Amino acid sequence: MAFRIYVDTSVIGGCLDEEFSVDSRRLFAAARRGELILLVSDIVVRELQGAPAKVREALTSLPPSAVESVSITEEVDALRDRYLEAGVVGPRSLDDAAHVAAATVARADAIVSWNFRHIVQLERIKGYNTVNLLHGYGMLTILSPREVNSDATDGP
Repeated sequence: MAFRIYVDTSVIGGCLDEEFSVDSRRLFAAARRGELILLVSDIVVRELQGAPAKVREALTSLPPSAVESVSITEEVDALRDRYLEAGVVGPRSLDDAAHVAAATVARADAIVSWNFRHIVQLERIKGYNTVNLLHGYGMLTILSPREVNSDATDGP
């Protein structure tokens, strides 16, 4: 069964970034092969509206079976607000908190991001998961694309 991986906009943009392209493209290739399903929220769609066409094409070129849409609901907004109230991130990081909340509510297997300041950072990961547990959600795995290795094999 394919893992359901929430991707934020940084991962999509990473497909065309010299530093991040290898790992972002590897993630998209795994989705094309049916090994992963990429969860994409309304926030990602909004953030991509102003992006260059080549960035948008990284997502739109995927087969429909490789992408799952995640709506931003009142439940997502409420969880996002709980992250802010707990001080996990500040108000300027509203969309970052919403990405994590959307992944949590959608029960994603993981959220993947290149955002090392507000998402993929140990103290923040602990904060997001503490809030999740306090409010009846499970732990969310938070990784960079580099850490998602669909090509792994057993053995050394």
